[in-house]
Amino acid sequence: MTKKERAALAVSGLEAIYPDAKCSLVYTHPYELMIAGRLSAQCTDARVNIVTKDLFAKYPTLEAFAEADIADVEEIVKPCGLYKTKAKSIVEACRRLLYDFGGELPKTIDELTTLSGIGRKTANLIMGDVHGLPAIVTDTHCIRITGRLGLTKETDPKKVEQDLLKIIPAEKGSDFCHRIVIFGRDFCTARNPKCESCPLKEYLNGYKCKV
Repeated sequence: MTKKERAALAVSGLEAIYPDAKCSLVYTHPYELMIAGRLSAQCTDARVNIVTKDLFAKYPTLEAFAEADIADVEEIVKPCGLYKTKAKSIVEACRRLLYDFGGELPKTIDELTTLSGIGRKTANLIMGDVHGLPAIVTDTHCIRITGRLGLTKETDPKKVEQDLLKIIPAEKGSDFCHRIVIFGRDFCTARNPKCESCPLKEYLNGYKCKV
């Protein structure tokens, strides 16, 4: 079985297990996903969603974020950690988005990663969820699980992304990554994965994961 064939089995299996999977970060406006993605660095999505509920209520528009006092933003985002850096980059990214991009999120990785604090992970999240374009979000769950599935030997996020782009159908990549996150939390955890009760096993045509 080739990597591409195994990838197809993993994609279809996860679709069956999690048919309604979507991004775990809560947002209404596209720029809010950019902000939530920035806050998610070294922080759980669950905590980010708690913080952004208050953050988005205080700053309901992109213009409000662009005009925000960084110190005030710091106080709200403090529970997410690295709050000084995150608050500064959020305000700077919103200003650039508003004044240099007309308030619209760019449609290329190269342009998105010019926004303050936005790396490839969040850029890919925006590419897939906002623009519906091919994207692979290589967070820790994706890197760990695709390695266990033998879809990549790499651990560097960009190299994993490039490997997966070759074998995951372009239209499936974004949702595949959302499903990987949920699967990683439910079963394929970093420590003590629940291999005996893993629902993906029956879809892998006898392949034994490298746990």
